[in-house]
Amino acid sequence: MFWESVLIALEGLKTNKLRSALTMLGIIIGVGAVIAMVSVGLGVQQKVQTSIAGLGSNLLIVMPGANSPSGGVRLAAGSNITLTKQDAQAIAREISGINYVAPSVSQQFQIIYGNQNWKSSVQGTTQEFLQIRNFAVASGAFFSNSDENARARVAVLGQTVATSLFGGASPLGQTIRIGKAPFRVIGVLESKGQSSMGQDQDDIVLIPLSTAQDRLIGQAYLNSISIQVENDKVMDKVQADITTLLRTRHHLSSNVENDFSVRNLTALMTTMQETTGTITLFLGAVAAISLVVGGIGIMNIMLVSVTERTREIGIRKALGATYKNILMQFIIEAIAIGVTGGLIGITLGVASARVISLVAGWNTVVSGAAILASFGVSVIIGLFFGIYPARKAALLDPIEALRYE
Repeated sequence: MFWESVLIALEGLKTNKLRSALTMLGIIIGVGAVIAMVSVGLGVQQKVQTSIAGLGSNLLIVMPGANSPSGGVRLAAGSNITLTKQDAQAIAREISGINYVAPSVSQQFQIIYGNQNWKSSVQGTTQEFLQIRNFAVASGAFFSNSDENARARVAVLGQTVATSLFGGASPLGQTIRIGKAPFRVIGVLESKGQSSMGQDQDDIVLIPLSTAQDRLIGQAYLNSISIQVENDKVMDKVQADITTLLRTRHHLSSNVENDFSVRNLTALMTTMQETTGTITLFLGAVAAISLVVGGIGIMNIMLVSVTERTREIGIRKALGATYKNILMQFIIEAIAIGVTGGLIGITLGVASARVISLVAGWNTVVSGAAILASFGVSVIIGLFFGIYPARKAALLDPIEALRYE
């Protein structure tokens, strides 16, 4: 009886093709929209995660200035000169659970080669910067400790700077001017692309810290200290230890707030993931409203079908069809609409995600869980909104049904 009811349901759908298609339309759009919107949300989440991870794993960044209530950095008068190279050396020497420490200074400069020029961020740092920030050298070499000690005028270019100044030619061994100072290019970094905030991570020039402080920028203080912690389990302890150490070194009493801030990028990644996850759920929930609308459409058409087939139901009952037989037939028809609409919607949703990725350039991630969930919901909606029309059909009196005109 079950398979016979399935065949009857499918035959009914084929008999009224246009009406069946219109009935499925809400389910198709709903399932497709859920898959497409969740794919966009997951794509954003993945891009944010990749971008933050690209800054470095288990990363702490110490910056001058106190934390503001809004989560940024508030610079009091003179507080931007509180971090020194000695602070970075003390952190590396006295704090346990740390892999690398890289002090940095940075400033925007006009970079000139021949008749080409490009404005970029010039960052003075140490060798540890590569390991901490997950940079790699694509060609040439990074500056050495001897370059740092000698305050050598050597530079390593990001891909954007190298392309802007040299086009397709190799910059290795060439002399560029940073501001008015000549520097010899000894290496080019591998491309890292844009960050989650849209910043070009390849638009950078790296030079030795001592060279930047003494021969280019002329400042003794640091703009930041990047720290790679051994693992995420000790992040909070290391952050607290750094805070205690710097407060002691800066002679801050207990009633004075920090003149520096320690940012935990692991915590930032967790917060961003939670935020983008919420956005993804919101997009999916908005799209799922179409599924409910599709379910109402199923119930509406099924009620019309019951009215049209009243005499058929009466004849079936007169020939011995039971309440359960009639109920099963109409419920299976409703589920068949949900299943068919769900399968078409899945195809539409996956295709839409691919089109969004190609046309808009957005990163999309098609989720198997979203596909299964939306398909399951389409089946449940077909069942739920098909129960009332099915019960109405099953409860018809056979004599009254046969009299129906």
